[in-house]
Amino acid sequence: MLKSMTGFGAGRARVGDEEVSVELRSLNHKFCEVKARLPRELASLEPLVTKQVKDRLARGSVELLVKRQSSTASGTVPTVDLNLAREYLRTFRELAKELGLSQDVTWSQVANQQGVVRLEEKGVDLEAATPAVTAALDQALGALEKMRLVEGEAIHADLDARMKLLEGWSREVAQLAPRAVQDYQQRLTERVAELARGVAVDPQRLAQEVALFAERTDIAEEVTRLASHLEQFRALMASQEPTGRRMDFLVQEMHREVNTTGSKSQHADISARVVSMKAEVERIREQVQNVE
Repeated sequence: MLKSMTGFGAGRARVGDEEVSVELRSLNHKFCEVKARLPRELASLEPLVTKQVKDRLARGSVELLVKRQSSTASGTVPTVDLNLAREYLRTFRELAKELGLSQDVTWSQVANQQGVVRLEEKGVDLEAATPAVTAALDQALGALEKMRLVEGEAIHADLDARMKLLEGWSREVAQLAPRAVQDYQQRLTERVAELARGVAVDPQRLAQEVALFAERTDIAEEVTRLASHLEQFRALMASQEPTGRRMDFLVQEMHREVNTTGSKSQHADISARVVSMKAEVERIREQVQNVE
């Protein structure tokens, strides 16, 4: 079963009074490349989540986003800088003494000074957060793989239709190849007879020319190799393993055989089919770029 390399998946898990969410987006890529974005306090988990993704996906450029969501409205807690508060209190008292004012300083006066009380994000227990992050990521990977499978089925159907066209044209080319030699022999005989104008023509020499033409335009080897590539491609389409890179290689080989067939053949009907085959191989090549 083919898998696409594009897709999206999301997962969630709880840790204490917080929720951890993971989002995955994947696009086409020659290898498996993971770009992870985690909150600063979870940054040390990047190697772990990257490995978890690479253990499940063979190819694709994957964007991984981890978020924390507190159950409180803001997700922050007030924090007091006691050292700064003491410095403000000492400064106020010195200033009051210097100016001959009352040295009574209330807690609110100190607390209202910049930096004494500030809101900070709640800390995270990394040991508790780790299994939550990996669980959320596992859910996201499952959803991503499901989407990639659905798209893979569509790719499989498209490739199957195009393979049938190629296989049909390949059979037609194989059947037309002997006729190309016969047509050449007939044209050559007629042309020589026209030019000779009654002069006897050496049949052996004529046979040699036909043989040389047959050798130059022989496409049996190309047709055979193309049939083999098509058969291997079919097998890869049915494989349960990631096959995108191998399919890409086979498409290059198909293109080579079709090109060689076109350059060798001088038969109009074969050339017409070769043009169609080239176009179809190119469409297959573009589609294979989406396969894991």
